[in-house]
Amino acid sequence: MPYLLVAMLSLTLLSGCQSAYYSAMETVGVHKREIMVDRVEEATEAQQDAQQQFTSALDALKALNQFDGGELEAAYNTINDQYEASSDAAEKVSSRIAAIEDVADALFDEWQDELSLYTSSNLKRESEKKLSSTKASYRQMLGAMHRAEQKMAPVLNTLRDNTLYLKHNLNAAAIGSLQGEFDSLQRDIQRAISDMQAAIAESERFIAQLKKA
Repeated sequence: MPYLLVAMLSLTLLSGCQSAYYSAMETVGVHKREIMVDRVEEATEAQQDAQQQFTSALDALKALNQFDGGELEAAYNTINDQYEASSDAAEKVSSRIAAIEDVADALFDEWQDELSLYTSSNLKRESEKKLSSTKASYRQMLGAMHRAEQKMAPVLNTLRDNTLYLKHNLNAAAIGSLQGEFDSLQRDIQRAISDMQAAIAESERFIAQLKKA
């Protein structure tokens, strides 16, 4: 089967599964906006976890820079563990953002479609205004999340480079060569954390607005 056809079929099945999921949740009284709030909160938790993990990785590299003798294999294992944990944390953030985008599409499409059901022009106009302002707040939040997501890449790149270099050069001289990477990593982590904090603040504003809509 051609790759494009396989990809299109997969997307169709995924979309169908998500639609079925939202429909099933609505039958038990859980609507899309509630799912949206839950997923934004889950993304916030994932970003907080990522901040802690990146800080832990920075501390591990700092300790490595102060290495003055000991088991080099253990030093490598520590850095490798930190890289893998950081990669997992970043992947979790990305998956949480994707989940938000999925339910947002479903929520806003439904909201837009239901505008045509109004018989009151005043109520329809008011609902249109709320939809527009909610979309604007959502786009602002999503933009902040994606900016924070992008800032994680340099952190992971540096951690992976350090891990690979140490893996193939298990000696004290190699550890000395990594010391110059610390300042760069520290700046990248600070930028990532700052952007994640901004994204979390936008998330809190969006949730507050969504609950009023």
